[in-house]
Amino acid sequence: QLAESGGGSVQAGGSLRLSCAASGYTDSTRFMGWFRVAPGKEREGVAAIDSDGSIVYTNSAKGRFTISRDGAKNTLYLQMDSLKPDDTAMYYCAADETTPPRPWGTWVLGLPEMFAYWGQGTQVTVSS
Repeated sequence: QLAESGGGSVQAGGSLRLSCAASGYTDSTRFMGWFRVAPGKEREGVAAIDSDGSIVYTNSAKGRFTISRDGAKNTLYLQMDSLKPDDTAMYYCAADETTPPRPWGTWVLGLPEMFAYWGQGTQVTVSS
């Protein structure tokens, strides 16, 4: 089970830190990621991380967002800085037992079906 928190409303340029607490079978979270769904748009992969710490970001997140994980707490984070109105979306945490074969890259962000487990989402609203 995945439970996101940390969403909210901020002004452009502000920051938020999303958290995703995973409970249950810990091996189910070897591979984790953040996705978002903006109003009227399709689901978009934001960032992904595997159990070894390899990370990828979508272009719009590079330099502004930081994905990380705490294995001891089985928690995934997304630090979001320099937020823009275009970042307004429902953000979802996702996880899977299986890490894609190496080398894996940003292509995983276009395949949400690779993730078997999903949270309920947390809303992020950025005003101009």
